[in-house]
Amino acid sequence: MRHAETVTFGGSAFDRAADLRADAETLARLAQAPQTRTVLLWRGKPLVTGAGRDALLRVPMDHPVPATARQAPILLGREEGRLIFAHDISDWEPEGVDLSGVGGFTDPSEQIHPDLPKGAVFCELRRIMAGLSPRDAELAGTAKAVLGWHVSHRFCAVCGRESAAVMAGWQRVCRSCGAHHFPRTDPVVIMLILHGNSVLMGRSHGWPEGMYSLLAGFVEPGETLEAAVRREVAEEARIAVGTVAYLASQPWGFPSSLMIGCRGVAQSAEIVVDPVELDDARWISREEMMAAFAGQNPDLKPARKGSIAQFILRNWLADRLD
Repeated sequence: MRHAETVTFGGSAFDRAADLRADAETLARLAQAPQTRTVLLWRGKPLVTGAGRDALLRVPMDHPVPATARQAPILLGREEGRLIFAHDISDWEPEGVDLSGVGGFTDPSEQIHPDLPKGAVFCELRRIMAGLSPRDAELAGTAKAVLGWHVSHRFCAVCGRESAAVMAGWQRVCRSCGAHHFPRTDPVVIMLILHGNSVLMGRSHGWPEGMYSLLAGFVEPGETLEAAVRREVAEEARIAVGTVAYLASQPWGFPSSLMIGCRGVAQSAEIVVDPVELDDARWISREEMMAAFAGQNPDLKPARKGSIAQFILRNWLADRLD
């Protein structure tokens, strides 16, 4: 697919400095360098700045706020000759703020830490992801995924004892049984299923009214991507799929997926929705989709901006898939 890596979170040629992860002595020294920076996350929300919340803030390592993090930072990599880390300061409790909607699918709230620079706020990444630069999106997405993994995988899956972060945050080791654990990434296929001039779209339960997206599902053990595409579409909409081809991929740290975009050709057209999986599914014509993207289709809201679903659909409409 042309322009595949321009998808949000698609990469920015960032140097992840894997060669330094095992060198604790050098990392400790470089962490004290005046040019070294860290990005801050609070409950999965990155610290950003700018009127459009479109710039990831890099904070000096000697700033007092990173020092409040309970866990050691993870090393993200090198940027312009300096190291970039990530700290999780989720233990901070904003005073007098309603936090009931934090982390939700449409979390509009912003949190302001009194000790951070003016204009800096913690924002839900899904809300701002499309406005970030490729580098900022990669850093924020990577930090969210790896820090989230540490929170959800504190204990050894072999013996149940608490494990410890090593390799600059890119592994966990159980001191009890010696097992090594690595950041989790779950493969998910997301499918542009075409039938003539139309694309198969579905909506999950609880989504905003009128919002539809491409069908998607987790790849199961022992399954190829092509088989996963055919199985998921058959399960959710009872549509048979023939030829399947790869299009693009997107790291998706919500919490730990790799979205694998594929194109498939439908061999049947009658939809039978699985009510457990989907609220609805329907064929959308190219003309209807173009109207939706132009804001002129009141019955259809396209997939979230910045998602691989919208990326694939935009490229389909522009005939840029091949």
